[in-house]
Amino acid sequence: MQDYLNQAEVIWPLIASAGKALVVLILGWTVAGMIAGLVRRRINATPQIDPTLGNFTASLVKWAILAMVLVAVLGIFGIEATSIVAVLGAASLAIGLALQGTLSDLAAGVMLVVFRPYKLGQFVDIGGTSGTVRDLNLFTTELVTPDNVQIIVPNGQAWGAIITNYSAHDTRRVDLTFGIDYGDDAGKAMEIVERTARADSRVLADPAPWVRVTNLGDSSVDLTARLWCKAEDYWELKFALTREVKEAFDAGGISIPYPHSVEIQKSA
Repeated sequence: MQDYLNQAEVIWPLIASAGKALVVLILGWTVAGMIAGLVRRRINATPQIDPTLGNFTASLVKWAILAMVLVAVLGIFGIEATSIVAVLGAASLAIGLALQGTLSDLAAGVMLVVFRPYKLGQFVDIGGTSGTVRDLNLFTTELVTPDNVQIIVPNGQAWGAIITNYSAHDTRRVDLTFGIDYGDDAGKAMEIVERTARADSRVLADPAPWVRVTNLGDSSVDLTARLWCKAEDYWELKFALTREVKEAFDAGGISIPYPHSVEIQKSA
């Protein structure tokens, strides 16, 4: 009986400490999320500050609070903060080697926020992976593809990759190529393309629309149109003009050729 009492004296304090630690973890996690959300909203509510910085700062605040919560939890079990620092100092080399990828992502995240090669809401290509930037935190960049697929890119890979930002500038150039038959009037076809482009209000007047004969193909004379528009109008303008120019060619008697094959039969 005495043995059970002795065991109980040892086990119950551990259970009580575990319960306190669990409560501290839950409260700490909740408070960290609330404060991070408050920081994000306050920063994002300031027009002069980019939302990317708000998300990154909120993430930094959250992880800092969680680190303090972890120290508090260890303190509940009787592990003092000075002891933790001493252990971390002694094991810094091993920890650095084990977490070198994570630390690299953290450093890259800071560089991404400082130099801002992309921002929230911009459509980018990072090392061959394309999507709209939804989030940039301490360790990762979250992209969303046009078909609503989530892609998580470690910041270390993002910073070390070639970044193509399709939304960095307010305007973009739309390049369209149309093939016409060799028997058609190239000048007339060019005039149709330019007139159709100018009729669309999304095409900017400056720089002016540019239409030229750019290639003599095997079965067609190729016309290239270079038009400027606002970045957000790029795809809709490209799709709309492709259809409108085709309909204008039909109305103007301009044919769009397709490759022909000739069958040759040898008589016996």
